[in-house]
Amino acid sequence: MFLSGGGEGSFVARVVAVCGMPGSGKGEFAAVLAASGIPNVSMGDMVRAEVRSKGLVEEPHVFGQVAAELRANHGEDVLAVRLCDRVDELLNTHSLVLIEGLRGTAEDAVFSTRWGETYRTVAIEAEIELRFQRIVQRGRSEDGDRAAFETRNERERGWGLDHLIANADDVLHNDVDLEKFQSRCKAWLEQLLAA
Repeated sequence: MFLSGGGEGSFVARVVAVCGMPGSGKGEFAAVLAASGIPNVSMGDMVRAEVRSKGLVEEPHVFGQVAAELRANHGEDVLAVRLCDRVDELLNTHSLVLIEGLRGTAEDAVFSTRWGETYRTVAIEAEIELRFQRIVQRGRSEDGDRAAFETRNERERGWGLDHLIANADDVLHNDVDLEKFQSRCKAWLEQLLAA
């Protein structure tokens, strides 16, 4: 099920940013949109690229440390600022672009200022135990064990992720199997594109 926070005409958007706690289903949401021809840029990929460019070992604490260092050294909005021009390039040839992995209020402020009413946020929600099970199953190098998962949850809350989820324009609940969640994502996208 998904909930829209707006009323008539609320689905006008050219840039959509998806947020959610680790393991909530942001990547699956992005995959559904990508399969429909909508380009997406990943904020997490930017951190992964930074780790690789520094030649660091790809371990959970390293990804978190690099993400925190980027924000400390260049501002809380560093990833958003770096991403904007790429999104604008894509908007030259696409009517809709997805930003995957919005995590902080500073990032949201950059996007909102840049794109105004053509910017929209979507939150993916799932219970913590379900999220941890998914993290274990996907086995990404940045995920790690339960302690790493809890640390990551707290770090991302510290950037304002809870606020973003609570104030998102739309909410999709990912408390179902993958096929049903994909159907919810498709239904949301159809409604967005039909507006």
